[in-house]
Amino acid sequence: MTNDIWPSYVINLADNKARMENARTQLEAQGIHFTRVEAVWGADLTPEQVAEVYDEKANSRRAKQDLVAGELGCYLSHIKAWRQIVASNAPGGFVLEDDFKVKSDLADVLRALSSTETPKWDVAKLFCLNPEPNLISLDPLTGGYSIGTPYRVPSTTLGYGITRASAEALLGQSIPFFRPIDEDHKFFWEHGQKIALVQPNPLTVGEQETVTGTIGDSRRSRSRGGALRKARYQLAYQIQLRWHRMKARA
Repeated sequence: MTNDIWPSYVINLADNKARMENARTQLEAQGIHFTRVEAVWGADLTPEQVAEVYDEKANSRRAKQDLVAGELGCYLSHIKAWRQIVASNAPGGFVLEDDFKVKSDLADVLRALSSTETPKWDVAKLFCLNPEPNLISLDPLTGGYSIGTPYRVPSTTLGYGITRASAEALLGQSIPFFRPIDEDHKFFWEHGQKIALVQPNPLTVGEQETVTGTIGDSRRSRSRGGALRKARYQLAYQIQLRWHRMKARA
């Protein structure tokens, strides 16, 4: 076990034992200690519980689509991980969803992120679908890895580092939510978060087989809003993103 790396938290649904074993094998092979976080199964939430955490009116005005049960559960699962980070004595932690595949030097990347005394970031993402993301800043991290600010924050929460202060701040701001958690990261200015990206990716997408199904399955099986709503969302996002990036450069 490595004591110089912030604690890691793996989000996993109880039924997805194969995913958990795969995650365990990969992390233990690199000496990375982790705590399993029992994921929230969104379909089990009562209407009253949903109403407590989900702002349906804000969703209809400001989100691309209605949230499906899996997205509600996913957001609440990350909140559970943030609570554990805040409750720890560590200055930060790493949150991983259980369908990741690690590269052989992941521990070196996590150690480098953990050893940064005054990070320029609040959240450091470890994966991006875009093989050539547009980075507006870039600093060396460790080995062949760098860390920078993506012009457009990636829509994924497969894995990321987060400072304890940031986790605490997000806990005070995130409920009720009205977008999926990965889309909330894209609107970084709303929560005052500085989000960075490690390049190249020290994580990639691994085993996708599940017992319970995936958010993607739910999205495909449900009508979630028309083209006009999606276009309005994209236009508003692009205008706000450009404004905040220009403001940061001024």
